Amino acid sequence: MASVETSSSRPYHIIIFGASGFTGQYVVEEVARTVSEGPSGTLRWAVAGRSKAKLEKVLEQAAGALSKPELRTVDIIVSDVKEPDSLAAMCKQAVIVLNCVGPYRFYGEPVVKACVENGAHCLDISGEPQFLEGMQLNYHSEAAKKGVYIVGSCGFDSIPADMGVLYTRDQFRGTLTAVESFLTASAGPEGASIHDGTWQSAIYGVADGASLRSLRRKFKYQPLPVVGAKIKRRSALFYSNEVQQYAVPFMGTDPSVVKRTQRFLAEEQQESPVQYGAYAGVGGVGNIIKMLVAGMMFMLLIKFNFGRNLLIKYPEFFSFGFFTKAGPTKSQMKDSSFQFAFYGEGYTEGKDPSQGKPDGKIRTLVQGPEAGYVATPIAMVQAALTILNEPNALPRTGGVYTPGAAFGKTTLIDRLHKHGIQFSVK
Repeated sequence: MASVETSSSRPYHIIIFGASGFTGQYVVEEVARTVSEGPSGTLRWAVAGRSKAKLEKVLEQAAGALSKPELRTVDIIVSDVKEPDSLAAMCKQAVIVLNCVGPYRFYGEPVVKACVENGAHCLDISGEPQFLEGMQLNYHSEAAKKGVYIVGSCGFDSIPADMGVLYTRDQFRGTLTAVESFLTASAGPEGASIHDGTWQSAIYGVADGASLRSLRRKFKYQPLPVVGAKIKRRSALFYSNEVQQYAVPFMGTDPSVVKRTQRFLAEEQQESPVQYGAYAGVGGVGNIIKMLVAGMMFMLLIKFNFGRNLLIKYPEFFSFGFFTKAGPTKSQMKDSSFQFAFYGEGYTEGKDPSQGKPDGKIRTLVQGPEAGYVATPIAMVQAALTILNEPNALPRTGGVYTPGAAFGKTTLIDRLHKHGIQFSVK
C-alpha cells in the first residue's frame, strides 16, 4: 500500500509536468474534466514546466476549450528537468507526478529519480522499452522501500494492450494460454497524423536495440513457463483474416510491456502466464508500398548519426506525412479512432492445461477515440485516479511496474469504460 498520503499532507494530488507540451496540453484538459473523481469528490492539481508564460497560455486555452474560466487560476510550478533542485521541490508537493516530458531516454530518469527520492508516485506515457526497463532495473528496490509507485507506458497503446490481455484472461472460462492482438485505426476525410515526439521515440527505440538486449541480461531472468501450445510467430507481412487487411508485427513497446506483466503475475502471484503476439493492420497494397519504402529508408538511416538526425529533422518526408511537427488537427482527432481485437485460446474449465491441445477460444475488443491525444490522456488520468482512490488494490509494495502489474486488481478497466475506452467480449 502507498505510504504517500492521499489526503491533506501534500498540496496537490496531481502535478502535470510538461503541461505545455503537445501531449501535456491535452492531459491538462482531461484532468480538468475529471476533478470530481478525485478523493472525496475533489482533485487538487497544478501544472508544471520550464516556462510560466507557456503554462499560463495552456491554462487559458483549456479554460476556453472547456468553458471553465476557473482554470485560469490553477496553480503553476516552474520546474526544469535539467535542474534537480526544482524537480525535488515539485515532487515534494505532489502525491502523483504525471510526466509528459519526452523523449524519455533523455528526460525521463531525472523525474523518476526525483519522485522516488521525494516520495511522489510517477506515471509516464513512454513507448521506449529501454527507458521503461532501465527504470525497473535501477529504481524498483528503492521505490519499493519508499512505498512509491512508478508506472510507465500509461497511455496508448500499452494500457489498452496490457489491460486488454488481462481483460481477455478474466473473461475466459478456464485457463487462457495465448493471445494475439490486432490493432487497427480509422480516420476521417482529412486522414490522421501523429506529433513527431512519437517519431523520435521510435527512432531512439530502434537505435537502442543492442543496448536493450544487454540491459535485459542484467535481470538474469529465467524463461517463463509455456502453458499449452506454443504461440506461432507470423511472418513480417501477411494477410490477416482476423482484421480483413494486411498486417505486420507491431513495432511498439506492447509486447515487452505485456511480457513484463505476465512475468510479474507468474513470479509474484503464481498465476499462469499468457503468451502474447502483437500485430497491426496496415490496410491495402498502396499502404504496403508506402510502408516498405519508408521502412527501408528508416532502417538504413537509423544506423548512422547523420541518418538519425535527418529522420528527426524531416519526419513528414520520411513518414509520408504521417508524423508531423504540428501534430494532428482538432478535426483529424475528432474523426479518428482505434480498435484492438484480441484472439485468445486456452483450456476450458475442468480441462488440465498440461494435457492435450487448447480447446477453448475467445475474442475481445478494446475500442476508443483518437489514440495519441484523446485516448492517451484518458488512460493516463484514469490510472492516476485509480492510485488515488484505490491504494489498497495496488501491489503490496511500491516499485516500478507495468500498467497490468500495477492495476490488475483495481477497477481501472471500469473507469476507462466510463470514459470512452470500451472493453467487450465478442
